[in-house]
Amino acid sequence: MIHKFRLFDTNIVVDVNSGAVHVFDDAAYDVLDFYQNYNKEQMIEILSDKYDRVIIEEAIGEIDELVKSGQLFTEDVYRDYIPKWKRNYVVKALCLHVAHDCNMRCKYCFASTGDFGCERTLMSAEVGKKAIDFLIKSSGNRKNLEIDFFGGEPLMNFEVVKEIIGYAREREKESGKNFRFTITTNALMLNEEHKKYINENISNIVLSIDGRPEVNDNMRTRVDGSGTYKTILPKIKDMAESRNQDAYYARGTFTRANLDFSKDVLHLADEGFKQISVEPVVLDEQSEWSIRPEDVAAVCSEYEKLALEYVRRRKEGKGFNFFHFMIDLEQGPCVAKRLSGCGSGYEYLAVSPEGDLYPCHQFVGIENFKIGNVNNGIINEDIVNAFANSNIYTRKECSECWARFYCSGGCPANGYKFNKDINIPYKVGCELERKRVECALWIKTQQLLTNN
Repeated sequence: MIHKFRLFDTNIVVDVNSGAVHVFDDAAYDVLDFYQNYNKEQMIEILSDKYDRVIIEEAIGEIDELVKSGQLFTEDVYRDYIPKWKRNYVVKALCLHVAHDCNMRCKYCFASTGDFGCERTLMSAEVGKKAIDFLIKSSGNRKNLEIDFFGGEPLMNFEVVKEIIGYAREREKESGKNFRFTITTNALMLNEEHKKYINENISNIVLSIDGRPEVNDNMRTRVDGSGTYKTILPKIKDMAESRNQDAYYARGTFTRANLDFSKDVLHLADEGFKQISVEPVVLDEQSEWSIRPEDVAAVCSEYEKLALEYVRRRKEGKGFNFFHFMIDLEQGPCVAKRLSGCGSGYEYLAVSPEGDLYPCHQFVGIENFKIGNVNNGIINEDIVNAFANSNIYTRKECSECWARFYCSGGCPANGYKFNKDINIPYKVGCELERKRVECALWIKTQQLLTNN
């Protein structure tokens, strides 16, 4: 399978199964439409009104060489192998919901303003420590483990966060493990003490801000309804600078209220942020903020605008990283990741304040997806196996999609939210992902052409 597309006068061809990406001239790009179903003379006749014979022959010869070298029209070596694939997986990461409470009331919040549809409560240090014990016990021979502190708002329970980290550091010495921590915060409570501790103990921090002041304050408000932009911007900027513009993300969400979200990305870049992620909201179509099928064209156009500006700024030495445009063509994810995605439900689990285990943070509070507890481990193996056995070939739409090795089947939680099935992907999300990948590949071609 190949995927060919033209973006900003660049002809790009992706060989899906090998991962090879090529920039073609116009003649070779057109020849590809006929290459597999016509012989040489037939192709020359079909394209003779557009190109000279010599040009067509050269294009065919170039394609012949790419096919022979395994860079074009390659076979899918995984399709027949995956049904026989027996993976030995271990739990390697936990998302600790240290606070099912929040000091903000974001209009699009998937977590029901922080409580996940349950009681407003905080995780105890005891539960957090048992989660560390569970992870060590469930991680097998894996040495490197990850803990994400999540909410709600984790800073509302920061002393427990510190106690959990301290306990993990003690346990890693005796267990031979190495813990890496991440925290997500809305930054309202962020202060110098937090900053110092986070910079000394936590590897990565996600700082929530939606972009332009009016956009942020329309969605991200305090409990009393007042805006947050003026309070959080200086704190987030200070945190980013204190980390030398690395190991953080200024992370926003765009909705139907700001389909011109490229302006929000660029606003954050203009404020000096170098690590930016602004992502589409995922809500059911009844919500006034949801991205709907009729919005897809406008959103895709915004990604294209952003890609152009992204390249221009990099050329001028004013570059920044945008999460969805970052693709590694040289190495990238391992085969397991490319086929099955994030590992939610079997390698990555979420822990509620009470210690209950769920496939990921988006399933927390859904009783049917409770798979155990940190006290007694995993009990519902059926759910774990359902996630572990899900991959791009168990999802019909994914198995036929050219972008399957880039998105790895998409988000199971979004599939369940829209289709009540983790193996049926969220259609709008798929369309946006394909456009993001196309933009990312175009950006990569521009970088390679500039370097050459």
